[in-house]
Amino acid sequence: MNNHRLLAGLLLAILPGAGVCPAADNARVFSLDEIFASAEAASAQLKPLFTAESEAREALAEARTGRLPDISASLSASYIGDGFITKRNFTGYEKAPIPHLGNGVSVQVSQPVYTGGAITAAIDMAELKSTAARFATDFRRDNLRFELTGYYLDIYKYTNMLAVVEANTAQARRVLEEMHARFEQGVSLNNDITRYELLVSDLELRELRLRNTLDILNRNLVVTAGLPEDTRVIPDTTILARALPVDGEAAWQAEAADNAPALKLARSGVDISRKAESLVRAERLPKIGLQAGWNLDGPILVEVPPLNRNLSYWFVGVGISYNISSLYKSNKSLSRSQAATRRSVEELEATRENVELAVRADYIRYLEAFEELRTRTKGVELADRNYNITATRYSADMALLTDMLDAANSKLDAEQQLVNARINIIYYYYKLLFTSGTI
Repeated sequence: MNNHRLLAGLLLAILPGAGVCPAADNARVFSLDEIFASAEAASAQLKPLFTAESEAREALAEARTGRLPDISASLSASYIGDGFITKRNFTGYEKAPIPHLGNGVSVQVSQPVYTGGAITAAIDMAELKSTAARFATDFRRDNLRFELTGYYLDIYKYTNMLAVVEANTAQARRVLEEMHARFEQGVSLNNDITRYELLVSDLELRELRLRNTLDILNRNLVVTAGLPEDTRVIPDTTILARALPVDGEAAWQAEAADNAPALKLARSGVDISRKAESLVRAERLPKIGLQAGWNLDGPILVEVPPLNRNLSYWFVGVGISYNISSLYKSNKSLSRSQAATRRSVEELEATRENVELAVRADYIRYLEAFEELRTRTKGVELADRNYNITATRYSADMALLTDMLDAANSKLDAEQQLVNARINIIYYYYKLLFTSGTI
């Protein structure tokens, strides 16, 4: 890791400033943490997930009410018409006057005592779904953060590339001015000037494309992060100091095993499937509950003649119910739930394998980025040396224009590759954070 610290010091020393963005009152430096905080507070992509979490919490509160007693009450008033009495062969008709005002009051209370674990399983299921909703939010939040990181680092990269192209454009214009002076002295060809003017035009076109790319990236970042539309984001150049390796692959693998949202979601899927099995099994068990009630009805119609009085009575007892058909109907449901559990376990294993492979690949690419930076830094040194030597030789009429053009293009290409190498270190560091669930 000592080499990495040396490289980090080198990077901080040679990293170009980010001040080439167009000047504007609404332009300021944002850290990635500020971008993340803004996205969590205002991003339209996260709001539905926060609402889903709230919905899951309400569902949990609803499931917990299953332990409370059921209480029902009824009040009725009716008009009762007169009746009649006949013999069994419908002869001997007699009118039977009945009190016309009917009334009824009833209160019933039922407290579940034993439901075969159905209520507890339903509460546990609601808790698991609430947890899964939170994991889904974490998963989407991490994806959104990595997406924002991509925009942010692209702005950083293209800002630095713009600085490189602007510097090369300025240098090319100075060479072009020198060519005009040499042409007036009769030691340079007009064709050489034309070819170098083409190089300057090409560099100016690159500048335009880079500025347009920066506008697009800034717009994507601002909208996705929920920032004001006229905001101009300037990346924080100190981000590189935090993109350094501190542990080996084993530590990253351990972080991923504990924190990767994809694994958390897969584990919650297994738990939900197993709880669904418990709910199916609960259907095969009897239900026991305490019951109590009070009724007041009038008139009393079971007497002949009817009594124009109220009859009040109350009761307490134990109720037992058993769904016999569940013995043969729930078999298929249980088999389906068991199959769903097996699938969830298999999906968990597949997800764990994918996360492990992704962490390993990202870690290797991360270390590779440091080696690439070392190579690109050396390449810039060689390209600068070659350009300076070629420019000196051209000024002394010891080199051709084609040599000058090749040297200028090689210098520009080497400097752009160095910019990409710097950004790759930061990118793969945040890719590791994303894969391990610690972004």
